Formats: sequence, C-alpha cells, structure tokens
Amino acid sequence: MTKLRVLDLFSGIGGFSLGLERTGGFETVAFCEIEPFPRKVLAKHWPEVPCYEDVTKLTGDILARDGIAVDVITGGFPCQDISTAGKQAGIGEGTRSGLWSEIVRLIGELSPRFVIVENVANLLSGPSEQRGGWFGRVLGDLAECGYDAEWENIPAAALGAHHRRERVWIVSYPNSDRLEKKPAKTVLFDEAGGSRLRGRFSEMDSQAIWVGPRPIGAVPMAMGNGFPEWLGDIKGAGNAVIPQIPELIGRAILASIEEESHQ
Repeated sequence: MTKLRVLDLFSGIGGFSLGLERTGGFETVAFCEIEPFPRKVLAKHWPEVPCYEDVTKLTGDILARDGIAVDVITGGFPCQDISTAGKQAGIGEGTRSGLWSEIVRLIGELSPRFVIVENVANLLSGPSEQRGGWFGRVLGDLAECGYDAEWENIPAAALGAHHRRERVWIVSYPNSDRLEKKPAKTVLFDEAGGSRLRGRFSEMDSQAIWVGPRPIGAVPMAMGNGFPEWLGDIKGAGNAVIPQIPELIGRAILASIEEESHQ
C-alpha cells in the first residue's frame, strides 16, 4: 500500500506525525512550525523532512516547486483565543486561533484526501454569546471547500495519559467520497487495561466505537504526556498532541481505505 503523504501544520515537536507514522501507512513530507525549539526537535528526528516556518507564507505553489505532493493535512491550530483559560477572542481575523483560516486556504489549494484537526474541547461550545458559533464556522469553512467532517472529543486520559486533556478531533474528507448508502459501521480498537472509550465519530452515517486494550503497543507514557522521551526536552512536551490519538485515527482511516478497496 502506498503511504499517505502528510503535511503537518503547527507541528510542535511532532506528535501528530509520530502517531500517524507508527501506523505504517503515513509518511510526513513537510512540517510547518514557527517556534525555534520545536523546529530543532523536528530537525533532529526528521532530518530529511523540510520544515517551513510561517504558515501564512506557505502555499501550494511553494510545495509543488519543492516537489512535495500532499494527501493529508494535519494541524492543531493555536488554541489561545478559544481556550477557557484565555480571553476567548475567537477565530476571527487578527487572533492567533484565526490561523485556522490558513488551514482552510491550504485545503483549497491542495485538495487533500484527508484533513485531521485538533483543538481544545471549547471549540465545540464557544463563544458564550453564541454557543457553538466557533465550531459552526469550522464546519462551514470545510463545507465551502467541499468537505464533510466527523468529530469526537477524545481526552488524553482515554488512551492512558495521566491527565485528562480533553480535545476535539476532526477528520474531514471530500464530500464526493461519502458513501451515502453505506450502512453505519463499527470500528473496534483495543485499549490497555480494559478501559473503554465509546465515541460516535460523526453526525453522519458512520460510527466509530473504540473499546478494549490500547493499540499503541510499546509507545511509552513518558513525562505524563504520552510522548516517548526522544521527542525532546520536557519544555516541549505540551507543544504537540499525544501521539496515541493520531495513531488511533490513522489506523481507522487505513482500515476504512482497506475496506473500501474490497467492495
């Protein structure tokens, strides 16, 4: 099977790419990260993968010029303006969380097969004066790009981390790929220690239910954040997603592709 080529935006220290690459079905072809320390970590562990610095200046033309083709865009865009710990200024122009619009722009330029996005759970419910308005904006932007979306609030603790860290995870794909007549399906994953996580990964037709022992295998739960120790100094541990969750999602995507190939 040809690996899916990943453009990892807002890369941090590489949690998204580590998790996806552990499935064996994804390959990171480019990072984009503006902070100096995470860039050093990425350069150490992915020395052959180019790392662009400013997402506002990255374009489909630049990637094409550099010989980079993309199947998957990932991104945990800045949460400062939507987190309950911040001022909740929203995702409009001029806010850090407004960099969401750069993901949307690159979706339009690159037409990836999948988009995987992560952010704080408050994205689902804020702002206080218009409950759900931010998430409505996200779904509306994806729809304007011609993409359907499925989502779930998956806390880090559900995959063995020592803190809860609730996050919303969004998987999006071109609406032409949606199988309207396909019956709802259940995808089973194992989770260590017999803990159970049930999630409806869509408001649409399909369901994903994750149950049982963890599929992550030997990934160590270092530093209480789910990162292997090689990912870098502890000061960078919070500057990424825990890799177990993108691995979980990546395996579900690969299973779906495999299932469709046999129909």
